Amino acid sequence: MNYKIIKNALLFVCLTAGHFLLAQIDKKATKETKNLYQNLKTISKNHILFGHQHALEYGHGWSNEENRSDVKSVSGSHPAVVGIDFSDFSGKSEEQIRKAKETLRRNVIDTYERGGITTVSWHFNNPASEGGFYWKDGISAASMSLIKPGGSHHEKYKEILKTIADFAHSVKAKNGTLSPMIFRPFHEFDGDWFWWGKAQTSREDFIAVWQFTVSYLKDSLGVHNFIYAFSPDNRFNSESEYLERYPGDDFVDMLGMDDYGDFGRDGKYDLEAGLKKLKIFSDLAIKKKKLAAFTETGLESIPNENWWTEVLLKTLKSGNLQLAYVLVWRNDTTSPTHYYAPFPGQVSEKDFIKFYDDAFTLFEKDVKNVYSKKFHLN
Repeated sequence: MNYKIIKNALLFVCLTAGHFLLAQIDKKATKETKNLYQNLKTISKNHILFGHQHALEYGHGWSNEENRSDVKSVSGSHPAVVGIDFSDFSGKSEEQIRKAKETLRRNVIDTYERGGITTVSWHFNNPASEGGFYWKDGISAASMSLIKPGGSHHEKYKEILKTIADFAHSVKAKNGTLSPMIFRPFHEFDGDWFWWGKAQTSREDFIAVWQFTVSYLKDSLGVHNFIYAFSPDNRFNSESEYLERYPGDDFVDMLGMDDYGDFGRDGKYDLEAGLKKLKIFSDLAIKKKKLAAFTETGLESIPNENWWTEVLLKTLKSGNLQLAYVLVWRNDTTSPTHYYAPFPGQVSEKDFIKFYDDAFTLFEKDVKNVYSKKFHLN
């Protein structure tokens, strides 16, 4: 039985924004962004949206094909949440930046007009040294202290943020409205693999840069179509550890986590630990009147043919979690092994369809008017 067909028969209480009193940090957020914020909370009470990074830009063996995604090829629907990245907005030539912006602009607008949701990660190329976004010994500079207010590269950082703001102002749909985006900067900051990571950055500098970034975008550059997401990796085991670098309730809309390690990476599973961590920040978000999401996960190559239902779905349905979405990582165009969502013929394809058919999971086809107070499930 395809449970999507009978989804409207399920109990789904669509509460109004006033019942939630969610603490959205941008009081001048666009109407569509405010509605999305409240509707994501509604969704998280009984369902979860499925997301895939770079879903529409490319997939396993293809790239730049209109209205295509590997998820759609398998399930018939695009993911509800589509991940993009601002990685090419700095440290590149002006022409490369222009082309990257144009590609992503079309992606974001198309997703918005279809009724999908865009989330943005930022693999930020080091603004004060070579080495890209990874930390490379002997090459990379510990740059968070340099880009904070008063730092040697602060003015350069402001110019980079202006590039992001210009993009945010440009994603206008045919009806003139701006496409909302979930912006997730400095992710996995508790690890040591990025130049903004914990080993390279003091707690005070991390918080100073985060607070400046949010304030400058919304208050100085007039960006009002962002929802701001905070997402460490999985290196915490308590609420206090999760909050160690938290910049404060006035600077965060969504609490998240990136966790591959507990969900099968290198053949290692610790679903109990993974659920415990999800529960920590889901409960914290409820307490703080914020959103929560499983911002990154997945199993590279998906060799476990029942991973979707026996690992991911089973965990997501446990512990009374309230998560707006779960996002798996990208499907590389040329690599035979670097992919995190199935494609036709992949060993987990049948299980993914079970995952898709489950009433708990929502894809793009399942949501209607997510940017409106008329939001409902199809």
